[in-house]
Amino acid sequence: MATNKRDLLLSTAERLFYTEGYHATGIDRILSESGVAKMTLYKHFKSKDELILAVLEARQQPMFERLHEARSVLPARKALLGVFDGLNNMIHSPSAFCGCLFINAAAEYQDRDHPIHQRAAAYKAQLQHHLRELLEELQAPQPQQLAQQLQFLIEGALSMAHIEGPADQALLAKAAAEQLLQAAGI
Repeated sequence: MATNKRDLLLSTAERLFYTEGYHATGIDRILSESGVAKMTLYKHFKSKDELILAVLEARQQPMFERLHEARSVLPARKALLGVFDGLNNMIHSPSAFCGCLFINAAAEYQDRDHPIHQRAAAYKAQLQHHLRELLEELQAPQPQQLAQQLQFLIEGALSMAHIEGPADQALLAKAAAEQLLQAAGI
């Protein structure tokens, strides 16, 4: 629940960007649904792009906090496979699943030099780094390559759940991840 006007703007914008798209969602719609005045919006965010970047940052921070928390209490292999369980929960969340907020951002802002595309790419790079660190902890051979392969499974599950609708995509990806880990001897 939003605790102040800035948080209210962020939560409203995130919901609308996620369900309707970044370009399709105008500032007036965000203001109307949040009940926040335009002056207040521009007090916190200079532009729609700045608002989008803040939404992405607000989503990224708790996601990685959960990943690091899991990593601190679980053995590395369980924490690694737990990413797929978290993905399954996300795909089957009570609200409508509309894909990945970051993939959607990169798709709508395709210029790789655009700050929104760069933020989405940075999120995905941070996820891959997290996977690689877990694999290094497990002393996996070629941890960078294996991290990329695991991320392909994650991204594929996200994309297929978006295209097909939520089903067992994350669990199937987890089964494939377990096979990759076994093949790597971990």
